[in-house]
Amino acid sequence: MQAVILAAGEGRRVRPLTWSRPKAMIPVANRPIIAYTIDALVANGIRDIIVVVGYRREQVTRFLNQLDLPIEVVVQEKQLGTAHALQQAESRISENFLLLPGDNYIDTQSIAKIRESTNAVLVKDHPSPSNFGVITLRDGCLESIVEKPEHAQSFLVSTGIYSLRKDFFRYIRGNDITEAIAGMIDEGLPINAITADDWQDAIYPWDLLRLNQRLLKHIPAAREGTVSRHATIHGPVKIGSGTIVGPNTVISGPVVIGDNCTIGPNCCILPNTSIGSRVMVESLSVIGNAIIMDDTMVGSHSRIVDSVISERCRLADHTSAGTASGIIEIEDIPIHSQFGAILGDNVTCGPFNRLGNSIIGNNATLEGSRDVRSRVIPDGAVVI
Repeated sequence: MQAVILAAGEGRRVRPLTWSRPKAMIPVANRPIIAYTIDALVANGIRDIIVVVGYRREQVTRFLNQLDLPIEVVVQEKQLGTAHALQQAESRISENFLLLPGDNYIDTQSIAKIRESTNAVLVKDHPSPSNFGVITLRDGCLESIVEKPEHAQSFLVSTGIYSLRKDFFRYIRGNDITEAIAGMIDEGLPINAITADDWQDAIYPWDLLRLNQRLLKHIPAAREGTVSRHATIHGPVKIGSGTIVGPNTVISGPVVIGDNCTIGPNCCILPNTSIGSRVMVESLSVIGNAIIMDDTMVGSHSRIVDSVISERCRLADHTSAGTASGIIEIEDIPIHSQFGAILGDNVTCGPFNRLGNSIIGNNATLEGSRDVRSRVIPDGAVVI
């Protein structure tokens, strides 16, 4: 069986994290999201995989080339929608196939369920259905599918994962897969609905924290770096090669720390934390329920919780990022949100800054002693 993974899109609603990478390449539990989709396919014996790339395609291609798999890469030159992206792979598809988004998590068991069916979709209840294709059913088959309706008629949504026949392409009229599926329903073709066991999409950047929690549950404990005999480690913790954990530091898993990091001394790394490679966390700092990406520095006496910090950020001493609730505008739509901070690449944060429920754009600078609450700071801004 073949599989087509769509990894051409940017992921506009998770900006600023997609400024320098496509959504499928955002690291969660220190691996790109697309890696988990590939894992689920391979675990089901599916190795004939086509990946459609587009936005920042060189990053996806570079990652795929490192895998010991014969993955074929197809380019979507302009990002014109999911159906258009699939059409770029049409000449490579020779049999029934699975269609999957590259920026969602799906488990192995759900793939096993849908691969046994043809003309089927994986579905799941979701508390915010209007962000997806909303589905109504009749006798276990799709009665309707409506993409991102203002008023959803049910909480049941499409995961974007389909099992399709080769002749699916004749139903494509526009640029979106949902339109083609609706066309099949209009012609009376039954589309089976199969409930996914475990699926998650990160709609907004703070949703990555929940996905990170889920994926960290499966990490194997390992210590390749140097851990002080005066440090304390509880639960499953994975520490990469060349990483140094200083004395009196406490790490409570699940936690993953990449290669060549320096942690501590006297730090506290709380559960559900992913720290990338070449990260420095200076003394007396606390990090918890967070994603800290590569080459970032967290100054001493800092507290970073419920936050996503992208690459090459510099957070000065006494920086605080903690949960607050409020309203954030995403693509001009007000969204009620609750998290600490989302920082894009290359953010510089001065000492004694306090962040809550705020998004800081790439290459932005916050001078010291600011209280930033429920704000979106644009790329390149300087907050004085």
